[in-house]
Amino acid sequence: MENFLDDIFSALKPVTVFALVGESGTGKSFRSKILAEKYGIDSIIDDGLLIQNDKILAGHSAKREKTYMGAVRVALFDDKEHRDEVAKAWKKAHIKKLLILGTSEKMVMKIATRLQLPQPQKIIHIEEIASREEIEKAIKSRQVEGKHVIPVPSIEIKRSYPQIFSNSIKLFFRNKSIFKKGSSDGKLFEKSIVQPEFSKKGRIEISEAALTQMIMHCVYECDSALKVKKITIKTDKRGYKIIILLDVPFGTQLTGKVHKLQKFIIDKIESYTGILIEEVSIVIDKITGTE
Repeated sequence: MENFLDDIFSALKPVTVFALVGESGTGKSFRSKILAEKYGIDSIIDDGLLIQNDKILAGHSAKREKTYMGAVRVALFDDKEHRDEVAKAWKKAHIKKLLILGTSEKMVMKIATRLQLPQPQKIIHIEEIASREEIEKAIKSRQVEGKHVIPVPSIEIKRSYPQIFSNSIKLFFRNKSIFKKGSSDGKLFEKSIVQPEFSKKGRIEISEAALTQMIMHCVYECDSALKVKKITIKTDKRGYKIIILLDVPFGTQLTGKVHKLQKFIIDKIESYTGILIEEVSIVIDKITGTE
């Protein structure tokens, strides 16, 4: 009876979520197991997979996709059936600590929300755990050789994704700053190297002109009475920031309309393209029909 009650109370304890953030190709998957060891984390969300104790527990890998956009959608759990499968799996496994990998803080927060997880309690950036030289080496490997890492042993990848499996590496770490105090033995990690189809074909970039057309279409679809005066698009490592200058008809309920338009633009563009919209700012230039 006592063990039964312990299991119930354990299941009711909320999962603690950590996040590792870094641009694509900077070595997040490569270093995720080391970080997990440091914080006592046994489960990882990486590119559409839920990994626990070196086994793929649920989901499917973005690295099996044939296009870059398809891979981004998988990594963001854009498909309801996919995210429901992973959400059900982490709840059933009674996971207590989980690490989410993503290219930006917004991405890891979006993944947490879609998988019904709490927002990350601690966000670590790749620059905090890897040197500039190590990051540059990882980026070069990605750009030149198209190599990607999945943080599970090769036996898991050969069974699930033999078509993209390339190689495996075993690393022995003996870093006292990483492992528990008093430990000097270190630990052996195995990671799988894969080469997805989309890495061979290159990455699709969206031009500012194409994105502007999409935004104008979204505004018209949301409310044809709104007139776009100007669109400014800015990009940084976290995603796209959009500023839209509008004329709106007199009598428009601005607060509700602006919020609806912002959400509509973000949802539509992220769904269609796989890119991340960090921010949409709406600026009202003129109220029309008041003369």
